[in-house]
Amino acid sequence: MKRAAVFIAVLVIAAASFAQSNSQSTGQNPPAAAQQGTAGQAQAPATGQAPAKRPPQAKTQPEYDAFQKAMTLQDPAQMEAAANDFAAKFPDSELRVLLYKNTMRAFQSAGNTDKMAEMGRKVLSIDPDDPEALVLVANSLTEHTRDTDLDKDQRLEEAMKLAQRATQTVDTDVSAPAGTPQEKIDAYKGLLRSNAYSIMGTLQFNKGDFPAAEANFHKSIDAFPQQPDPVVVLRLALSLDKQNKYPEALQEANKAVEMTQENTSVGGLARKERDRLVQLTGGSIPPAKSPSGTSGAATQPPQK
Repeated sequence: MKRAAVFIAVLVIAAASFAQSNSQSTGQNPPAAAQQGTAGQAQAPATGQAPAKRPPQAKTQPEYDAFQKAMTLQDPAQMEAAANDFAAKFPDSELRVLLYKNTMRAFQSAGNTDKMAEMGRKVLSIDPDDPEALVLVANSLTEHTRDTDLDKDQRLEEAMKLAQRATQTVDTDVSAPAGTPQEKIDAYKGLLRSNAYSIMGTLQFNKGDFPAAEANFHKSIDAFPQQPDPVVVLRLALSLDKQNKYPEALQEANKAVEMTQENTSVGGLARKERDRLVQLTGGSIPPAKSPSGTSGAATQPPQK
């Protein structure tokens, strides 16, 4: 999972959730039934959709004031310290999860994957069904587990369980305030689901279960078709190649080539795989096209 769009899409929802928290009256916390039609009420689901999760809320004014102060920080280390301090002072606060998620994203943006995963685990200790944290921790385990790790099997098994859980909770555990455009919510959910299936496919590919990997890479692409990940497309080509499905593999390799620049890591690998499959099938290299994106490129979900 290389797409920076994970972070961008998350910010769309996070910013809206924080704005919603800002608008709440924190001195009073009426029952949910009394909050219908207010900013504190989660968006009503459309017919046939799972109920939306209610956004976290403050119970007292001091709790909310401390939360606001912590949310003004931008340095990841300071954000972590503030989140820990807040959690110690308000151990039952629903807002703890927002601070740890905010810190998790900050470490992700800074490229500190170890701290990102650590914050993700703190999120999961509060809300074990949070799909964003499930995906990020699963991805960290998948990408940073080595063959020499003594706990390799346990780490990869955990990664698979977390990714699978994310596909189950993404429709029920994404909270969004009233008024959030449905297309933003759908794009965010699709991106999380896409990355969860990508993780599952990668784990299966590495175990040599190429049919299962192929199926999950297809699911990953289908879950977020507006911006396929070239890494996933290349891994799909390799999964097909491993099953001797050379013509299908060549089609996917060509797509990966079109999506990448030659001087990138995934672009170079895509061209090697394409050339190999061309030799095997007797096909030809299609005319060069302008790449639709480079590895790690991201576009923001549709705006309002």
